[in-house]
Amino acid sequence: MLTVHAQGGEAMIEAARAAREMAFPAQEKPLLLAVTVLTSLDAEMLHATGIAGGPRQQVMRLARLAMRAGADGLICSPHEIAPLRDALGDAPVLVVPGIRPEGAAAGDQKRVMTPAAARDAGADWIVVGRPITRAPDPGLAASSIAAMLV
Repeated sequence: MLTVHAQGGEAMIEAARAAREMAFPAQEKPLLLAVTVLTSLDAEMLHATGIAGGPRQQVMRLARLAMRAGADGLICSPHEIAPLRDALGDAPVLVVPGIRPEGAAAGDQKRVMTPAAARDAGADWIVVGRPITRAPDPGLAASSIAAMLV
């Protein structure tokens, strides 16, 4: 997977897609994913940076832009999975950070969801960081999360 930030605009995403086409044979091309809005940002934080409408509206704006520019998918918070699927269908690959097992600390993440809820909402891939990397037994933590998805 290759990621770029959708806020970089259509020209940047198109350039990343063109560079990927030149650099990789057809069967080995990484997915080109556009980051929408970081899961650590909420409406107040977006407003402070001059972005009106809140996370969902900004994610939808950036998602449409990214898909027009040729991205294969999006990186979005779990809260935007359903609206993205409603608007864009099953075509975009959705990679979803901000995944926390039930009872896990959210940390700096503002828009989180459990692994099973994200899967059920339509995530293609989930990203679980600190609940695994900061666990006393990371292997056991990862196994436990995987078992939640079976």
